[in-house]
Amino acid sequence: MTYASLINLAAEEKSAEVTNWGGRIGWVVGLLLFVALVYWLMRQGWQWRGRLQADLPDLPTAPETPGEAKLELSGRYHGSTTAGQWLDRIVAHGLGVRSKAELTLTDAGLDVVRPGANDFFVPAAQLREARLDKGIAGKVLTEGGLLVVTWSHGDKLIDSGFRSDRAEQHPAWVAVINSMTETSAQPTTTEGAAR
Repeated sequence: MTYASLINLAAEEKSAEVTNWGGRIGWVVGLLLFVALVYWLMRQGWQWRGRLQADLPDLPTAPETPGEAKLELSGRYHGSTTAGQWLDRIVAHGLGVRSKAELTLTDAGLDVVRPGANDFFVPAAQLREARLDKGIAGKVLTEGGLLVVTWSHGDKLIDSGFRSDRAEQHPAWVAVINSMTETSAQPTTTEGAAR
């Protein structure tokens, strides 16, 4: 091939572009509509769940003088579920919203302060137990990576999941909360319960 033939090839008319803009725009619009539909359905499901849980009473607030703090914890609140059913998320009164959390345990109860979400207070008489677990409401961590506090509210038992910024604090929380409740005095084995 000579230099002149290369110049002639370069001077020839360019081929038409392969891109079909109408088809691409149609696909993008269709995909955006699909994503919007899925988001809307998820939102409707969240609101429907909230309406189903509308019978849950308002959450108590912390007393003005709760007493001296036994334990304090900074970390994350991962949600609340019906006790023993780690996928049955409770969304009423903002309990379904994940957030940062500051926990303070006193003789009066457990105070949960959540910046950007509803704070709540669990009176000591409503605390049932605490345990280490690995998951709650769609959040799965390593074994024992989650502090789960079981408490009663109205006629419902609720599990609330927390993760401390320092996970080594979790066992102390379990021990102190369980010492505050009557569950530590109950038999823990089926053999003891049968007597």
